[in-house]
Amino acid sequence: MKYLHLVWAALFRRKTRTILTLVSIITAFVLFGMLDAVRTSFNQAGQSANGAQRLQTGSKLSFIQTLPSSLEAQITQVPGVKMVTYANWFGGAYQDPHNQVFSFAVDDNYIDLYPEIEVSAAERKAFHDTRTGVLVGEKLAKHFGWKVGDKIPMQSTIFPNRQGDKNWTFDVVGILHSKDKKAGGFFDAMMLLHWKYFDETTPYNRGAVGWYVTRVTDVNQADRVAKAIDAISANSDHETRTQTEQAATASWMKQLADIGLIVGSIMGAVFFTLLLLSGNTMMQAVRERTNELAVLKTIGFSNGSVLGMVLAESILLVLLGGVIGLGLVTVLVPILVAGSGGMLNLPGVGANTWAMGLGLMLAIGVLVGLLPALRAMRLNIVDALAGR
Repeated sequence: MKYLHLVWAALFRRKTRTILTLVSIITAFVLFGMLDAVRTSFNQAGQSANGAQRLQTGSKLSFIQTLPSSLEAQITQVPGVKMVTYANWFGGAYQDPHNQVFSFAVDDNYIDLYPEIEVSAAERKAFHDTRTGVLVGEKLAKHFGWKVGDKIPMQSTIFPNRQGDKNWTFDVVGILHSKDKKAGGFFDAMMLLHWKYFDETTPYNRGAVGWYVTRVTDVNQADRVAKAIDAISANSDHETRTQTEQAATASWMKQLADIGLIVGSIMGAVFFTLLLLSGNTMMQAVRERTNELAVLKTIGFSNGSVLGMVLAESILLVLLGGVIGLGLVTVLVPILVAGSGGMLNLPGVGANTWAMGLGLMLAIGVLVGLLPALRAMRLNIVDALAGR
């Protein structure tokens, strides 16, 4: 650009103000990148299941709707199914209702479907032989100070026992370890109890299953297997939806809240605030340079050139902050995903996010710079030099 050196000098004339504005723009686009990664993750949840080793089958109606235990035998007969297990959400809390424990009632073969979980043969046998036994993740055990042999009181947030209260007592018989510490944080923070004990103790279950987990023989046929499993219960009072575990989690979250609306609302609030902040910065910058702009016009700069320079300054300001912000997200997302131990599963910042981000940068740059640019273009040389 012919006048880039002038635009750059004008932009950093007040370095402190410009840097603070850039920090705000960077923060806004970091939020945009992170939220768009969340939105993309939820949108990808309904895509093909091919490539997944495990499938999760739940009620098509709602994640709180249970399924009949008779489905296990039928799912086992589906071609391409290697192994089937099932589980129920328990929803326990330890000592205080705020100390929520990610806890499930599972079938004995549940661990067989998760080779990423390590538990010793002796502890596995103890779990099988102890009706009230539980296996707890090593992070969970460390957090609460639990060890093998401890008897722990738990309060279910949902299910009462035979006595009608929600107080349960379990025996810690083993510690779960994740083979991959970077991707297995989910398993290190959960607790597994016996489905049979859970089913016999609470009067509200009566043989029902929360969801099924299926291991497929060929990951390239997972989508076909998912459709075959759902066909079993088609047009029944317990229709199912079979999908990847990631998609099942996303579906569960969508039933709790409108993720798209939440993300859109946050983005809207962030960018509205950014418009006000950046617009104020540009208005002040142009107001302070009224005499200088008049001088430029005096020495031959056209109205269009002055308009273009002010707009370029505004767009450059937003582009600098926006590109740095999205660049930070591009670096941060993989680090956050790796550091979460499998708890986060966000896609990286792709071409679509960059294209949308660059479009927003240009649009915001034009919007915040248009009014001061028009004022600069219409500036009367005599009035400006006279200080009027």
